[in-house]
Amino acid sequence: MRGEPAYEELLRRAREQAVLAGCSEFLAWDEVTYMPPAGAAHRAAQMALLAGLIHDRGADPRLGELLAAVEASDLVADPDAVAAANVRELRRLYDRDARLPRPLVEELARVTSLSEQAWAAARRAADFAQFRPWLEKVIRLKRREADALAVTADPYDALLDDYEPGARADDLVGLFDALRRELVPLVNALTYSAPRRPDTSLLRRAFPVERQRPFGEAVAAAVGFDFRRGRLDTTTHPFFSTLGPGDCRITTRFAERRFTEGLLTILHEVGHGLYEQGLPAEHYGTPLGEAASLGLHESQARLWENTVGRSRPFWRHFFPAARAAFPGVLDDVSPDDFHFAVNAVEGSLTRAGADEATYNLHILIRFELERALIAGDLAAADLPGAWDEAYRHYLGVVPRDDGEGCLQDGHWARGMFGYFPTYTLGNVFAAQLFAQARRDLGDLDPAFARGDFGGLLGWLREKVYRHGGRYPAARLIERVTGSPPDHRPLVDGLRSKYGELYGI
Repeated sequence: MRGEPAYEELLRRAREQAVLAGCSEFLAWDEVTYMPPAGAAHRAAQMALLAGLIHDRGADPRLGELLAAVEASDLVADPDAVAAANVRELRRLYDRDARLPRPLVEELARVTSLSEQAWAAARRAADFAQFRPWLEKVIRLKRREADALAVTADPYDALLDDYEPGARADDLVGLFDALRRELVPLVNALTYSAPRRPDTSLLRRAFPVERQRPFGEAVAAAVGFDFRRGRLDTTTHPFFSTLGPGDCRITTRFAERRFTEGLLTILHEVGHGLYEQGLPAEHYGTPLGEAASLGLHESQARLWENTVGRSRPFWRHFFPAARAAFPGVLDDVSPDDFHFAVNAVEGSLTRAGADEATYNLHILIRFELERALIAGDLAAADLPGAWDEAYRHYLGVVPRDDGEGCLQDGHWARGMFGYFPTYTLGNVFAAQLFAQARRDLGDLDPAFARGDFGGLLGWLREKVYRHGGRYPAARLIERVTGSPPDHRPLVDGLRSKYGELYGI
């Protein structure tokens, strides 16, 4: 079989599989936004059937034949060529799918659909006991998945590899150790000995929820999110979902006395959305039309949420609009005091609302706990106690109940073991990318203060988004910044920013 016909058939099959995956994504999005509770059992059956159909296509031996034919052709002679990059990633996905039995794939889809509903109910009741049986089921299934994949001797590596191809737990241990050495002393200094402290009470004033959504949508549009190709909804645990070209869904949650948490969550999901909207539509359904990794995806969410959304020039532009949107709430507050409050550092209980300085400690806790759960070193029944002890040790706080403790995230309910470390990888990548953007574009602060974010967005589209999955994430970071992934720009940026704010 000649390379060209095999390659065309390979792409056709990949695009058909992507259309099916988009149907599954739509059902998953609907499940946590609009589906009535009584639909849970039928939705689980739908998700299981679709997962099986998608798996059948992904593990079809015909794909193996097509891949072998293209791999033996001149189409892959240049490793950076479109065909070579597509074949590299399609080979990786095929080899992974071929190791997984369809019954396991279907059962994972069915159980995690039901488990997410059980988690949401348990979270509302702040009662881990309600969720424990479901977590135990999910863990057993994920262990079976890891055993089937057998990426390395460490089963966690197989689960991590699904989100960050090529990443290994041992490497992450080294990264987290380095961050812990740098961040714990910084957080202690900011928390206990800094000469200046922000007034965070002004963020807990009453910001009417019905006004938060239009304000958040205006901010999202201002930074570049295209609402002709996307929409915003609310849910228990915010996420983004891409159903296909021109259809990117983002979600958030609002609370009257947590205005900035809702807004920053919008910016986080908008970051994901901007990446999805910037991918080359002509390559939809192939690796060239998809993000290189979840770590790179999270880098965009973290960049727009924190580097942009917590910056002084961002609020120099949007603070007057916030005053106008919430009459009387911020009349006695200065822009500088508001900016300082948005950047308060404290040992908080929740990851989603955590500040930049402590955020990676929240991820470290989850990384350690989920590795222990998968390895069998921690029983699901013991998770609440282990969670509380880790928060006491690393952040000096203890949850009052399971709702603000081990039930705050829905990732494990959805079977997403291995996802959490990508948030920290995203922080590392984001710091490197933004530092390079400043080198290439100059000082971005004046543009942000004018409400002009087009320069940064255009740079990201050119340097990151348009490449899709052409390069592995670490290689793309090195191509753009001249350096392999490196945690030092992140630490240096945090020290500089918070040193100025807190006077240390």
